[in-house]
Amino acid sequence: MTNKIEFTDLKAQYAHLKESINARIQTVLDHGQYIMGPEVRELEEKLEAFTQARHCITVASGTEALLISLMALGVKAGDEVITTPFTFVATAEAIALVGAVPVFVDIQPDTCNIDPAFIEAAITEKTKAIMPVSLYGQVADMSEINAIAARHGNIPVIEDAAQSFGASYKGRRSCNLSTIGCTSFFPSKPLGCYGDGGAIFTNDDGLAKVMREIRMHGQERRYHHARVGVGGRMDTLQCAVTLAKLECFDQEVAQRISAGQRYLKLLEAISVVTAPVVRQDRNCVWGQFTIQVNDRDSVIDKLKAVGIPTAVHYPVPLHHQPAYQSLCRIASGLTNSERVSSRVISLPMHPYFDSSTQEIIIRAVAEAVAP
Repeated sequence: MTNKIEFTDLKAQYAHLKESINARIQTVLDHGQYIMGPEVRELEEKLEAFTQARHCITVASGTEALLISLMALGVKAGDEVITTPFTFVATAEAIALVGAVPVFVDIQPDTCNIDPAFIEAAITEKTKAIMPVSLYGQVADMSEINAIAARHGNIPVIEDAAQSFGASYKGRRSCNLSTIGCTSFFPSKPLGCYGDGGAIFTNDDGLAKVMREIRMHGQERRYHHARVGVGGRMDTLQCAVTLAKLECFDQEVAQRISAGQRYLKLLEAISVVTAPVVRQDRNCVWGQFTIQVNDRDSVIDKLKAVGIPTAVHYPVPLHHQPAYQSLCRIASGLTNSERVSSRVISLPMHPYFDSSTQEIIIRAVAEAVAP
């Protein structure tokens, strides 16, 4: 193979956006306001317009977004938050950091998103929030989840949309589908910066005020701390980079969707590979393009041998992670989570794919799974 295949080609993206990114960074270097400079509010306003959410609060990371959201809702020690065990650890980590108990229910085997059918039975008087994860870039079944939450006293719903910013669900954007939406701008995400960053979205004026204070050490006004907070600000340089990328984000989303559709079409001929499923009432921005195979380690080794990088998102469900085994409550059988975690492989995915590279990748997959 002559040209190296990148798993996430941030170099190609930078080459495409170099002039705009450099100009944005230079502006920050010139004005020198590295914390809470004008680009912070500019990005928030543009993200509000993009999602149509009333409020956007930029924060230091996607994890910080989840943590601040839970703090703003008053979730505390002894409370419970229902979520999925098949996700990145940050989802449960934020719950544990406020002293609450992650309550795990199983996933759908085809989308790998939390299965609403198991949520209602997991609700107790201790349930203070439901935290679905819009995994791999596809929004979870938010209508069903919101309806369950409403039937039980309007339990707050926090969408962990770290991988799905830019996706839509029944005509609305991810992050503007529930009480609170949280996303990440980690470099490899659909909209990424050049370090850590994230954002929180809500239509609740009171919650927005509280979350803005929490991200600034609980500060209501300078040196007046109305509540306990964190140092959770997204720095100005990262906001500047994200602003530059936001200029072409709609185009990149379209390119991601096209790349995902090409992958799905190419995979139709390989019956032993389980391709991801996208529901008809939503699109997927393919934060990851993740297939399922038998004998995963062998497939990974064969792909690596021909120069195709892969990743596993995620090999160990959170109820089996040492730090969380004693902290969590398992509210349903987790058969799907355990089976999927042993079979998933993420293939290269980014907006700057050409179709010939995808054909090379899928031919290699076909050879790797052949008997």
